[in-house]
Amino acid sequence: MQNILEQIHDLSTKTIKSFNVLKDLGEIDIATTPKTEVYREDKLVLYRYDRDKEPVVKTPVLIVYALVNTYKMLDLQPDRSFIRNLLDLGLDIYLIDWGFPSKADRCLTMDDYVNGYINNCVDFIRAKHRIDKINIISVCQGGTLSLIYTALYPNKIKNLVTTVTPVDFSTNDGLLFRWSKDMDFDKLVEAFDGLIPGEFLNQGFDMLKPMMKIQKQQTLISSLDDKEKLLNFLRMERWISESPAQAGECFRQFMKDLYQQNKLVKGELVVGGKKVNLKNITCPLLNIYATEDHLVPPAATIPLNDLVGSTDKELYGFKGGHIGVFVGSKSQKELAPTVFKWLEKRDK
Repeated sequence: MQNILEQIHDLSTKTIKSFNVLKDLGEIDIATTPKTEVYREDKLVLYRYDRDKEPVVKTPVLIVYALVNTYKMLDLQPDRSFIRNLLDLGLDIYLIDWGFPSKADRCLTMDDYVNGYINNCVDFIRAKHRIDKINIISVCQGGTLSLIYTALYPNKIKNLVTTVTPVDFSTNDGLLFRWSKDMDFDKLVEAFDGLIPGEFLNQGFDMLKPMMKIQKQQTLISSLDDKEKLLNFLRMERWISESPAQAGECFRQFMKDLYQQNKLVKGELVVGGKKVNLKNITCPLLNIYATEDHLVPPAATIPLNDLVGSTDKELYGFKGGHIGVFVGSKSQKELAPTVFKWLEKRDK
């Protein structure tokens, strides 16, 4: 009886504390590192992150994120921000914000993203700094697009960093890769009238690990009486909820040519009428993968180093998952310093 009374008392205390925590919560802010818009085209915005002093690495860096979700995961909160860490270490950082495609953008192709948007951003930075080549740090699908770009424009990229980037789509290590091989993407694009909803993609990602929903609920319950833990949880949920739709034509080619036919590895991919040959990539390459990644398994990333023409290339395995590689507590001490030191060594 005494044990039951103690449990009731503890629950009541936690409930009261939870109410006070929720009452005091303000706006859930993410991506708070100061930045300035320097270029705009259609939905795309190119930002440059503000600096108080001269960068240590003189060659500017362009961060190319995936079209899925938003770049804000890289700057989730001040103490868990890949971007802030890189900035503090001494990089001059630009970042592409792809924005939120609408029906008007449903016909955008990989050609538009690679030979159009990415190339225009690279040329803007080159012109502003009066240099021939810049550095790229790329993430997930943004890494795949950056590889295609660098293979087509090798004279514009000095150093290339790819993180959790799918390259060899023949693997069956991840459910996403298995499912994609049997899907009819033409019918899918048609069914959604050329614009794939972000919510639809998120539902698919949830199905890859269905138990994560239960784990998230448990995390929320256990965090209700701890403001900092609750804020951490809510920031991640806000980022997930801000999921852009996908331009159907780009989505169609990406899924059919890469996931289903593995054309990038085979040397058969054509973007904007140009064949993409990874051997054309001769700049230094840092290829980072996550050992526990269920979205982009190591088997999809590791082969890249044998496919490029670079002689200076490094493969780096980070112990963690697809998101944890950027927001985990361990990541704050490991990932950004590794990338910074690698770039600094090659800033000649």
